[in-house]
Amino acid sequence: MDNSQASIDVANSHNQPRSNGRGITSGFSASLVGIGLARFAYTPLLPAIIDAGWFDASKATYLGAANLAGYLLGALSGRWFVQKTSTVFSLRFMMLLASIAFLACAFPVSYIWFFGWRLLSGIAGGALMVLAAPAVLAHVPASKRGMAGGIIFMGVGVGVAASGTVVPLLLQMGLKQTWMGLGLISLLFTAIAWSGWPSQDIKPISVTGHPRASHTTTLLALYVEYALNAVGWVPHMIFLVAFVAHGLGQGLAAGSEYWVLFGVGATLGPLLAGVLADRVGFGTALRLSLILDGVSVCIPALGASAPWLMASSVVVGAFVTGTVPLVLGRVHELLAHHPAQQAGAWRTATVGFALTQAMGAYGFSYLFTSSDGNYALLFLIGAGAIALGFVINIAAACLNTKR
Repeated sequence: MDNSQASIDVANSHNQPRSNGRGITSGFSASLVGIGLARFAYTPLLPAIIDAGWFDASKATYLGAANLAGYLLGALSGRWFVQKTSTVFSLRFMMLLASIAFLACAFPVSYIWFFGWRLLSGIAGGALMVLAAPAVLAHVPASKRGMAGGIIFMGVGVGVAASGTVVPLLLQMGLKQTWMGLGLISLLFTAIAWSGWPSQDIKPISVTGHPRASHTTTLLALYVEYALNAVGWVPHMIFLVAFVAHGLGQGLAAGSEYWVLFGVGATLGPLLAGVLADRVGFGTALRLSLILDGVSVCIPALGASAPWLMASSVVVGAFVTGTVPLVLGRVHELLAHHPAQQAGAWRTATVGFALTQAMGAYGFSYLFTSSDGNYALLFLIGAGAIALGFVINIAAACLNTKR
């Protein structure tokens, strides 16, 4: 570690919140509310909304897309909102907004009403993604950021797992009660996070000059790799349950079981990825993840047996959430000497991820329809996207070695 980085870490250590644990808990809560619940809880709610006659299948699907669109807007506007207010105010406000959106959706006043609240829910999630983890990790020593980031993004996985367990239980009481229950859970975690945020932002020591050309190339490659991951995960995130239930003819109950396995992986993934990154570095950990992730995405297309499909569900679920702290940590590694640029780089990566995932969702849906329900084709293309990300990663490394 050179003197400039040491100075940054010393400055950060004197500006930590009351405890790193409280800040990490707040970050975990923000990920759970803004992403884990606000995005993923809608998947098991979709059939119930249609069955209850709130909206037809076409409109209900577009309501899901509203959250993705909002996520992109939130990722783009999060930093602007901070500049107009403050980081702590923004984080509290966005968590409240996501919670209120759940409560508002308990009343299907009209399609426009529902669409608007789903859009606002997505905006809150996107803003929390670009703001929460960096606000907390700035106060965490560099040697512990892998595990800390992993715990923060475990909130996403817990939300995925809850979408397959808590939501079905709430639905037994009714659809309206389910939305209200999710709102109350979100308010509870908002309250838990309220006083744990850092009281002030870290002011990083500016380092003159620009990143080395090799780091700039690697950073650009990282943006593309992350975006390709977003595309590669779409088949599992959207079609996994339908593939098991309809493609394999095993029924919805079996499909839901695989979704729970996906959620288990998503819960453990960030922590395991963070521990690995603390041991081998974020760059190496990310490269290993691309290999394992690509193979796992491909498994359903190979006609594999149940144990292999179970492994695929768990591993892909783990990397859907586990790759997030790896990319964030890699950004910090590449811009260690230029900390003032880290927030902007993370925002760029998140926006690219959100945009390509939204495009991928629509693209795969169109491809599925035009190919007469060819599930194997979807998983092969998803694996190909991740494989391309791995090739770009290696190419960038080779290019830097030659310089």
